[in-house]
Amino acid sequence: MEPDQRRDATGRAEALISFDGDVVAKLHRPGTDPQALRQRLRVAARSDCLLSPLNLEPEPVGDRWRTCWPRVEVVAPDPDALPWVEAGALLARLHREPTGGFALPPGGPDRFARALARLGQGPDADMIRRAAAGLTTAPAAGRPVTLVHGDFHLGQLGRLDGVFVLIDVDDLGVGDPAADLARPAGFWAAGLLPDTDWHEFLDGYRKAGGAAVPAGDPWPVLEPLARVAVVAAAANHPDDDLLVAACARMR
Repeated sequence: MEPDQRRDATGRAEALISFDGDVVAKLHRPGTDPQALRQRLRVAARSDCLLSPLNLEPEPVGDRWRTCWPRVEVVAPDPDALPWVEAGALLARLHREPTGGFALPPGGPDRFARALARLGQGPDADMIRRAAAGLTTAPAAGRPVTLVHGDFHLGQLGRLDGVFVLIDVDDLGVGDPAADLARPAGFWAAGLLPDTDWHEFLDGYRKAGGAAVPAGDPWPVLEPLARVAVVAAAANHPDDDLLVAACARMR
């Protein structure tokens, strides 16, 4: 897991990560609902696709909650050897797992709102806000409903005992599986993800039986969510010229 350097309204880091040998302790962001976190831990413990926690009961630490996890090998930043096929297949497997009575909504919409609320002032922040105007995180009618990781990117991929797993369950929920493809789709559309990587990811997902996109052109399903993902990334990194430029092109 990697530290989340984003800050809440008081300036505190949203999540804090510490390491003790093979154990990773995560101090979840302020305001985390312990009951919801407990449900997510239980889903992770029974899932073949998610990293299993070391404890099923969050530990109170001041006004936050702490969980403990096995330390995993994270994806190395090698642009020539990124596991896009494996990531797509892993997401497809997650989307095929039974929900088992778990019914929390994914945390992506709340995370998007928090990102916009953190924006400061200035031309770039205004551009990001204009790109966000009219976007919706509401699920479209008639879409599949599955387990959803809620914050997928390659930084959420870890390897434990040689097996890839998804880490970070803070936004785990039940909803439209297309939300998990949104960030790679948006970065590809913005020219920030090479064609080869995107098609490897999408092909890996489809070959593993993922439910998020129909046969043929996936873009009608993915475009609205991809726009949200790019704007959210820009709101979290308003000093990134490429992300701000992508928001400008949306207008």
